[in-house]
Amino acid sequence: MPLNYPLSTEKSMAVIEKGNTITYMVDFRASKAEIKAEFEKRFGVKVAAVRIATTPRNEKKAYIKLAKGSNASEVAMKLKLV
Repeated sequence: MPLNYPLSTEKSMAVIEKGNTITYMVDFRASKAEIKAEFEKRFGVKVAAVRIATTPRNEKKAYIKLAKGSNASEVAMKLKLV
């Protein structure tokens, strides 16, 4: 299971509203394709792109941009982030 937990920082909340993007901490061994497939399966939305960043604590963070027609705010409400 590549998805660990969603982030609820100020920056991640701003990205939800402005960029239609959800920020998730993911398994370090997970690939972009695995993250995309798991997110689409779990939440029933289409993913446009996945960007990866490695934190200084050697954790992997995924920025999951949703496709047009999918709303990140609705997913955030399901996750109880908003």
